[in-house]
Amino acid sequence: MRISEPAPAKVNLALHVRGKLPDGRHALETLFAFCVDGDKIEAEPADGISLAVKGPFSAELSTSNNLVLDAAQHLADAAGIDNGASLTLTKNLPVASGIGGGSADAGATLRLLTRLWNIDPALASAVAPRLGSDVPACLLSMTARGVGAGDRLDLVQDPSIPGSPILLVNPLIALSTRDVFARWDGVDRGALGDWRNGRNDLEPPARALVPEIGELLNWLSSRDGVTVARMSGSGATCFALFESEAARARAADECPSNWWRLASILR
Repeated sequence: MRISEPAPAKVNLALHVRGKLPDGRHALETLFAFCVDGDKIEAEPADGISLAVKGPFSAELSTSNNLVLDAAQHLADAAGIDNGASLTLTKNLPVASGIGGGSADAGATLRLLTRLWNIDPALASAVAPRLGSDVPACLLSMTARGVGAGDRLDLVQDPSIPGSPILLVNPLIALSTRDVFARWDGVDRGALGDWRNGRNDLEPPARALVPEIGELLNWLSSRDGVTVARMSGSGATCFALFESEAARARAADECPSNWWRLASILR
């Protein structure tokens, strides 16, 4: 029996950094949304837990030090089982790009192995925060508001989000989340209200590290039919939402060939 699970690309429609938490992590207010496209995880029963990686960005990942393996082992430990799984990750999303690639893969692994091993889904929810601040949102893979370190979630019912045409672009420059947060200036610029009027407080430090982000945002903002253009997460991926799929398709066709791009819609 071989089963599969999508690992949708994560987008922060807005991301406000409000300060520091007692444990040293940054206090965030963010709105998570997810594309219909992304990576894919497959699994079948096996004696042990193993991982193979394929796809356009497979060369950038280790098969021995990977969040997919961590997720599988943590879930097996939490369930108190010695079940194995032969896992295959199809890596379609660029690595260290602000769209939750590793976290999305971990969340998909937890969902997939919950089915394969026939265990209580609550165990996956308990394991997710141990793997990273974005993993609970990526396990859910539904539009949600995140507070705390982004790991305390409330579902959001906003009919304007599902089905929105979106174009993601990346300059193919990896960007360390740790380095971006380290350059945040410590200024609380206010709470997240309507996400359309929000911002990404990590954009200035990310642009200082990867100036090409400014070029991406200027290009996206100048496309016809754009309603919102912003950086996602800690970058360097930026996105634009469009009034129509036709406008999004035109922008995707015009995208410079040296940028990675993903034309999708929000779930």
